[in-house]
Amino acid sequence: MDILIDLDGTLVDPKIGIIGSVQYALATLALPVPPADDLHWVIGPPLRTAFPKLGVPPAQVEDAVGHYRENYGGAGGTRPPAMYQCTIYPGIEDTLTALTRAGCRLIVTTSKPRAFAHPILREKGLLPHFAAVHGAELDGRRDDKAELIAHIIATERVDPANALMIGDRKFDCIGAQKNGLRSIGVTWGYGSMAELREAGASALCDQPRGLHRLALWMLTGHG
Repeated sequence: MDILIDLDGTLVDPKIGIIGSVQYALATLALPVPPADDLHWVIGPPLRTAFPKLGVPPAQVEDAVGHYRENYGGAGGTRPPAMYQCTIYPGIEDTLTALTRAGCRLIVTTSKPRAFAHPILREKGLLPHFAAVHGAELDGRRDDKAELIAHIIATERVDPANALMIGDRKFDCIGAQKNGLRSIGVTWGYGSMAELREAGASALCDQPRGLHRLALWMLTGHG
């Protein structure tokens, strides 16, 4: 039994680090900087998709991505680095423990570059729960969730009929559906219930402490 799990908005709340880094990139390019409360939507989609929607001209999108990563990785002077300015959602660690004890293989599946995802998981103490960590490449390859899931299926020999994708945004559910996986949309992150339903989530879960029972029921028929 394989469970692919998104990172931002599913395992951790990354709001401070991500939004702060987006604001840093916009300010560095001397572009208008929206208030933090107007930027929750940037958590989830790839940066190269989000920045044009924030008014970044096409010729400056790669510059914006570079400035974002400068701040996110700590080179911009942020201490601790912005990527570590995230918090584990209450109940997640117990959920991961329960799933691994039940025999599930857990695989991080994030549009965030693996170069950031791996150290974040290590810093937060979550890395031992996972058999593998997969994310986008820094050059933008596999930042589309469907493409990433297809890569994981091939690389990790995942049987879609015996696997689930868990995430908080439509990209997780759509990517799963395109690859023949069922999905659980979690509502404590940054995607609305309506978004997840419209994207074809197989089931919804509103708190981490109920997640392992729902996942096991979907995989085995027993919670």
